[in-house]
Amino acid sequence: MKKKPLKMDFLTIDGRSVALEEILSSARHIKRVRISQDRAFVDRMERSQAMLAEAVNKGIPVYGVTTGYGKSCGKRLPKDKVIRKNGASPLHFHGCGTGAPLGIEETRAAMICRLLCLARGYSGVSLPLLEQIAAFLNRGITPVVPSEGSVGASGDLTPMSYVAATLAGDREVFYRGKRMPAAKAIEQAKLTPYAFRMKEHLSMMNGTSVMTGIAVTAVERACRILDAAVCATALTVHALKGKAHHFHPVIGEAKPFPGQIRIAHRLTHLLQTRADLSDLEENSPESLQDPYSIRCTPQIAGVLDDALRWISDWVTTEANSSNDNPIFDPETGLPLMSGNFYGGHMAFAMDALKSAVASIADLSDRQVTLLVTPQYNRGLPADLVGVVGEDALFHYGFKAMSISASALAAEALKNSMPAGSFSRSTESHNQDKVSMGTIAARDAARICTLTERVAAIHLIAAAQACELRGQIQFRPRIKALMKGIREVVAPTREDRPMDRDIERMVQSIVDGDLFRNGS
Repeated sequence: MKKKPLKMDFLTIDGRSVALEEILSSARHIKRVRISQDRAFVDRMERSQAMLAEAVNKGIPVYGVTTGYGKSCGKRLPKDKVIRKNGASPLHFHGCGTGAPLGIEETRAAMICRLLCLARGYSGVSLPLLEQIAAFLNRGITPVVPSEGSVGASGDLTPMSYVAATLAGDREVFYRGKRMPAAKAIEQAKLTPYAFRMKEHLSMMNGTSVMTGIAVTAVERACRILDAAVCATALTVHALKGKAHHFHPVIGEAKPFPGQIRIAHRLTHLLQTRADLSDLEENSPESLQDPYSIRCTPQIAGVLDDALRWISDWVTTEANSSNDNPIFDPETGLPLMSGNFYGGHMAFAMDALKSAVASIADLSDRQVTLLVTPQYNRGLPADLVGVVGEDALFHYGFKAMSISASALAAEALKNSMPAGSFSRSTESHNQDKVSMGTIAARDAARICTLTERVAAIHLIAAAQACELRGQIQFRPRIKALMKGIREVVAPTREDRPMDRDIERMVQSIVDGDLFRNGS
């Protein structure tokens, strides 16, 4: 008996808004992309195309179609040449990106964001263009997009030019694990190079899709970092015999920021015990209050928790917007030259996100310092050395790990300067105020990478400290969390290189559910 094929889940592009989780699912090949054939959607797309054609036929100036680009918009192109050549292409002269390529997941998220933008029906583009983007996504053809060269207004012109060019068989892509010419990948995938119609070159480029694609992935990474930091803090509280009452619900009632309340609740949940707290908490006079990096965790991590709510909303709005220029009034057909390509909201959201995430890196680094320093770790061995007796003299435990955590946190904090504050005039003073949204998003991604590594070191150190302290059996959720961590990394007895431990723990933060379930 033949097994029934698994039902493939689809992300249907039909002009309606989609959630960030759906964008990520398609960016990660979990969902295939399907362009709707619903009659109302098809009609809206075709009407938009007809509006463009009518404006050109009537001699109405349409930016980037019958005019030059940017400051050169005063140029007027003859109608017959515009129709015959489908307008002048900006793809060639924007092929000047620099730097390492964007990640494949980030690039795919950007492509999905562009699909969502064009499917809104304001841009005057054709369904076959959407079908070509979807075919690339479904067959795993990912454009090689240099990460540098966008000021975030007129959106992501240069990086998106690389996406657009590959649809036509130009430049390079990643396909089947290799970097190759786009034309070769198209041939191997049994596709046809796309022939752009009027305005479609510009509509592929003119908007915020790259910064938004990066932002989609950064938001999800920040959520996972927050989960890991909460779990690491709970372990640290136990290891340092800290005070659970610092997270009492009345404290949140007195200062009712929702994120602060949520973080305190999660810490209380993780630290629950039926044992006598006097056996688990330090009772010396100077331990009346724990240091700020522990006591104030709800007030510190709560900032990121609250910020993620509005940042997610902003990224969702941007991803589902028509950020093209020009767009067409669906009622009158009037071409509207606008500024929806401006990445101001994404710049501000990513600048905020990177500041809040970098603060988590600093929080974790400070807690690691408390754990390894004998003056502050309430009786734990210096540097969390796991060897006892005379042999302990020859081991250094987490001494270097704490140095690495400090370096990573410092770099994260250094990169948290707001990119949006560095607007500068460019393109002959036409783009005289720009967002720097793509730089902000790239910074946020980099800070996430650094903070994932600090959080990994924090988790490994806190687990070591909990084992040295003992009594984890009195806190069931701490015990379960420790079990999960020990399935990823082993305890550190004698000194050993721990770089691979860090990377394994990072992957557990990025891909696993241990810290989500644990909190």
